[in-house]
Amino acid sequence: MIKDALQYLVGLGNKEIKQVNGQDYATGNVQLITEPIGEPIHVQSLSGLVGYLKSNFDSTGEVMIHVKDPTTVIAFSTINSDVKRNRWIVSDAFVPDFQFDRFYNAEAFNIKLQSCFLRNEDSQIVLKVVGNIREENVQTIGDDGISQSVTAKTGIAQVGDVKVPNPIMVAPYRTFTEVEQPESKFVFRMRDGAECALFEADGGAWQLEAMDNIKDYLSSELEELIQDGKVHIIA
Repeated sequence: MIKDALQYLVGLGNKEIKQVNGQDYATGNVQLITEPIGEPIHVQSLSGLVGYLKSNFDSTGEVMIHVKDPTTVIAFSTINSDVKRNRWIVSDAFVPDFQFDRFYNAEAFNIKLQSCFLRNEDSQIVLKVVGNIREENVQTIGDDGISQSVTAKTGIAQVGDVKVPNPIMVAPYRTFTEVEQPESKFVFRMRDGAECALFEADGGAWQLEAMDNIKDYLSSELEELIQDGKVHIIA
């Protein structure tokens, strides 16, 4: 028994490397020896990703850029011998925080609308409404199910009697600032307590537009590398 134990211990220290189907394996408790993969760089802009690829800092060879979604772009290598890829750089867009489908008080909503959205005609109409409402004793609110207006001092009183069209077309900051922010449809609603909310009403179509805008930006900025066959883009 002692002899067997000693032979087992000796065997643990005498592992061999063998190659099977072009891959290296160690004898004993067999473990695949994988090719090292680098840690990706993380940036928050498309210009950072473009600058990295143009610099050829890591001699990345051919690179595929994947526009994963409106806020994430990944640049990675071709597969290695272990059928794995180096993710060279990941760009995650920094976008301001605005929660759709949630009611804000009038003051918070006013600030969010000015800081988290591009200014256009519809956003100006909504700002006019929100900037002039005040909470008073409840009486009645005009609401045809599509648009809203406050016609008396009922929960929300509106100065100037401005009717809000629905849906409205506004452009929140939802993707990289280097590209155009897509306008899309939203339903604007108010309720007692002078609270306001926006509800998305385009079925997510804005995401495809944003991803196309990102692809167009990268195609323009990396045109030379694309023509040389060093960079490829999918969205």
